[in-house]
Amino acid sequence: MNSVSNWVLFICLSVFVECVLVQCRVTYDRKAIVINGQRRILISGSIHYPRSTPEMWEDLINKAKEGGVDVIETYVFWNVHEPSPGNYNFEGKYDIVRFIKTIQKAGLYAHLRIGPYVCAEWNFGGFPVWLKYVPGISFRTDNEPFKMAMKGFTEKIVSLMKSKNLFESQGGPIILSQIENEYGSQAKALGAPGHHYMTWAANMAVGLDTGVPWVMCKEDDAPDPVINTCNGFYCDSFSPNKPYKPIIWTEAWSGWFTEFGGPIHQRPVQDLAFAVARFIQKGGSFVNYYMYHGGTNFGRSAGGPFIATSYDYDAPLDEYGLIRQPKYGHLKELHRSIKLCEQALVSADPTVTSLGSLQQAHVYSAESGGCAAFLANYDTKSAVRVLFNNMHYNLPPWSISILPDCRNVVFNTAKVGVQTSQMEMLPSNAEMFSWETFNEDLSSSEDSSSFSAHGLLEQINVTRDTSDYLWYKTSVDIGSSESFLHGGELPTLIVQSTGHALHVFVNGQLSGSAFGTRQNRRFAFKGKVNLRAGSNKIALLSVAVGLPNVGGHYEQWNTGVLGPVALHGLDQGKWDLSWAKWTYQVGLKGEAMNLNSPNGISAVDWMQGSLIAQKQQPLTWHKAYFNAPDGDEPLALDMSGMGKGQVWVNGQSLGRYWTAYATGNCNGCSYSGTFRPPKCQLGCGQPTQKWYHLPRSWLKPTQNLLVLFEELGGDPTRITLVKRSMTSVCADVAEYHPNIKNWQIESYGRTEEFHKPKVHLRCGPGQSISSIKFASFGTPLGTCGTFQQGTCHAPSSYTTLERKCIGRQRCTVTISNSNFGQDPCPNVLKRLSVEAICAPLT
Repeated sequence: MNSVSNWVLFICLSVFVECVLVQCRVTYDRKAIVINGQRRILISGSIHYPRSTPEMWEDLINKAKEGGVDVIETYVFWNVHEPSPGNYNFEGKYDIVRFIKTIQKAGLYAHLRIGPYVCAEWNFGGFPVWLKYVPGISFRTDNEPFKMAMKGFTEKIVSLMKSKNLFESQGGPIILSQIENEYGSQAKALGAPGHHYMTWAANMAVGLDTGVPWVMCKEDDAPDPVINTCNGFYCDSFSPNKPYKPIIWTEAWSGWFTEFGGPIHQRPVQDLAFAVARFIQKGGSFVNYYMYHGGTNFGRSAGGPFIATSYDYDAPLDEYGLIRQPKYGHLKELHRSIKLCEQALVSADPTVTSLGSLQQAHVYSAESGGCAAFLANYDTKSAVRVLFNNMHYNLPPWSISILPDCRNVVFNTAKVGVQTSQMEMLPSNAEMFSWETFNEDLSSSEDSSSFSAHGLLEQINVTRDTSDYLWYKTSVDIGSSESFLHGGELPTLIVQSTGHALHVFVNGQLSGSAFGTRQNRRFAFKGKVNLRAGSNKIALLSVAVGLPNVGGHYEQWNTGVLGPVALHGLDQGKWDLSWAKWTYQVGLKGEAMNLNSPNGISAVDWMQGSLIAQKQQPLTWHKAYFNAPDGDEPLALDMSGMGKGQVWVNGQSLGRYWTAYATGNCNGCSYSGTFRPPKCQLGCGQPTQKWYHLPRSWLKPTQNLLVLFEELGGDPTRITLVKRSMTSVCADVAEYHPNIKNWQIESYGRTEEFHKPKVHLRCGPGQSISSIKFASFGTPLGTCGTFQQGTCHAPSSYTTLERKCIGRQRCTVTISNSNFGQDPCPNVLKRLSVEAICAPLT
């Protein structure tokens, strides 16, 4: 061996000897993570425990397991666990130990991304706001106050995990941990202090002796033994910084997040499967979907700012925890196909050969005789026919075929043969009753907590993020001789704000509102104001919509009304109010009286709601009661009749709502070609978010309290409770080419048998197939919801599907001539297309 080979062997032996000494059972080499001496190809999925409820965790994790996932990944969210210095919270949806033990119960591994910076479209990037006020602190750099606080929290989490024996070295499920998060670009910007901090963080983490490897994502110079990893839509070109480290993809983005005022982003499953297969074919051994279940930004947890309450992320499990088809099923087939290749993948390096100008074969030949091949077509427009191993294969554009025995194709990333589900929001039998309102009293909102100062103050420095709301109030005296009081043009008020939203009141009346965007947080209110002779009260309600979560030293970014604030059009010209005496009031009167809680609603006199629809006012609290609806389908509130605000049920916060209309480019979508968020957008011209997830575990059988605070207006009597229901399921599967026979593959002691293709239909929980809307074995046309018969159609298609499926929650139909009486068109490659209607069990 040459000197480089000897050096690599020495490093690998050193890692092995070290792990024997400390009895760790998770190691790594250049091919893969090694668990108990066995290299593993690992499929992982992100599920964030605070973005769901403890009652949902087991179902989510088991569905992930059924989808072929080996590992559950989660961030650890510092701000929810240490809301004030030294005071910790690990209860309810923050019970991370219960979450990790639920993963263990399912027989899966865990990847704990401690960070503790998480980004994650989470408020303040996961840092507690109190951290900003530690004397002398500077975030994420070679700064002693920050390093001391960060180390303290990291040690707290590691100690907690160790005390419950949750690391794999202790017999637990945690096989990997992450320190820091996507730091590479910031390290480069900071130079030496960034490099020193990154190196310190890595050494600090390794020194905690967890017995499992540590990773740093998007950190090219992560020091040994920390593994640097990749995040992105594609990671097939990524290589670790040392030849003895495995190729790990910590975030394969399954979709993209949603921002208020923006469209919904969808990533076609064909492209996602292509990206993962391309990563594996080039030697990748660990891939994590971000997200596998996105969930919900309950409360004020969404950060960014302007991030929507829904964190659905177009994930395989939707926001409500339901299986999203065909994404879930197609990826499940991909995972099964990759596992069939596992023995060859972890044993050998690929031989790469050209099959054409944009086509390649990656072949893995194990010493044991196993062979696996990936045939790739990178052409974005044209299908091709290639010759491989003296056999011809048809490759659709932008696709990869997987051949676990180097002969038979078991999966192609562009050929989706699994069920497609049609989901709808259907009315429930729950009615809102006893509507009552309470208006914020602007004239009396000042109390003992108010204070005055000359000049405009930064919002978060005043609120400490205890509320989204901060009042800026001042008075102006207008002389009786002003021209506008005698028929002249009204003066104009201009308010410059760093946002994120602003409501302007003059003498207790709303004069108008203005909003920023995620791309441009700075904005201005400009409007005519109806002033009177004498004293006039100007009240500016500045509203935060989540704090920043990413960027260099984002803890120093400003929020709120920082001016200038000026009146234009007076006889004297411009009147700059920026350095006037302003009175500040944090939050709302209703917040101070805890009106969002069942225990606080009796603090005020509510007004009967008979005039609500006729008299829509801003800054109004509304409450009503409702009974829990029948069934077990997930629930949501339809808030499309409202403007902007926050909503609670039985004291639990569903989050911020905002009927902001989406702008974007919703002009179709093709799976082929490089995916980016501007591609494949939906919902242009519609409210960004109409439905807000209400977990059933938050409900009582009767007398559930709904409270909302509305900033703009709206008609709460239009709010409805809806059920997320599977209304129909579709399948569209082709028969195998006649040259493909029944065959078997053995892999790690498992035998996989491939017979004739089958259609699998499955309704949701508590549902059964009530009717067959469409069925055709032959050459049908169209897609789910628009199927049509083609020139070839088996007359028995409907009766066959009805006989096998009606009245069942799931059914399977083999695609063969014998199932349909006779061949409707000999020598033609046929397919079976089906749409079945799902209905509640009676």
